[in-house]
Amino acid sequence: MAQIDLQGKDVVSIRDFNRDEIDYILDTAQLMEPLSKAGSDILKRKIIGTLFFEPSTRTKLSFESAIKKLGGSSLGFAEPMVSSVKKGENLTDTIRVVENYVDAIVLRHPLEGSARLAAEVAIVPVINAGSGTEEHPTQALLDLYTIKRELGKIDGLTIAFLGDLRHGRTVHSLAYGLAQYDDVKLYLSSPSLLKMRREIVDDVSKNIDVIETDQLEPLIPKVDVLYVTRIQKERFPDIEEFEKVARSYEITLDTLRTAKRKMILMHPLPRITEIAHEVDFSPHAKYFKEVWYGMVVRMGLLALILGAIE
Repeated sequence: MAQIDLQGKDVVSIRDFNRDEIDYILDTAQLMEPLSKAGSDILKRKIIGTLFFEPSTRTKLSFESAIKKLGGSSLGFAEPMVSSVKKGENLTDTIRVVENYVDAIVLRHPLEGSARLAAEVAIVPVINAGSGTEEHPTQALLDLYTIKRELGKIDGLTIAFLGDLRHGRTVHSLAYGLAQYDDVKLYLSSPSLLKMRREIVDDVSKNIDVIETDQLEPLIPKVDVLYVTRIQKERFPDIEEFEKVARSYEITLDTLRTAKRKMILMHPLPRITEIAHEVDFSPHAKYFKEVWYGMVVRMGLLALILGAIE
């Protein structure tokens, strides 16, 4: 493997990374697991700016926890109306101001292309924490890490995505990430209104087998990973369109009765009605463990980008 140096790198799209770089990040995340409990000062005096123009619980707290566990600190906002955005400041100016205070910027924004714009403007690394319905690359990294830690590999697995595959930026990034691996089979199960964008399917299909379906039950005994997403009501311009697909699927214990013993059930959260609470105690359920995996992945990513480790 060639020498990998991620110091100063922007994280805008999972497609900006090759397989060696992804594996390197995942290996580094595993090194962070003991540090997540013991703490460290390898990022002492480093500051990340968390600029969240959309609501977030896990992603924002995960990044803030990651930097603090490595001895750094964070500043930013979780609601744009408490910033100068309320006065009409545009994204470019906000980035140019904040870069003076921080060593890296974590940005979540409702518009597609926002993270790429910020990366082009900023003199510090920019990490995309969700750009519209486009991508969420660090979620893809933590999803890949979850799969690898729970199943021991990613190559050769059969994986199904279920839910809002049109608006869900997490599945877009994860599909691109999975396409870096060998012999992966990916099923896409969704209501017809919520199918994954054709350009993503066509792109990913160049590298792995992709099968689209509106069925779920026949997939359950086949898959090693079932990745469920919520229907994103906030992305629908027409509430009547949302009502057509609301509650169109739900995972229950009965749904999983034919699943492989080691099959894992994942979800980027928040969970609404698409996974019954009874499933939380099933050995298949890994979505809350994903939250912790996400923190160690972001610890590793920050350490690499900020040059604390090589």
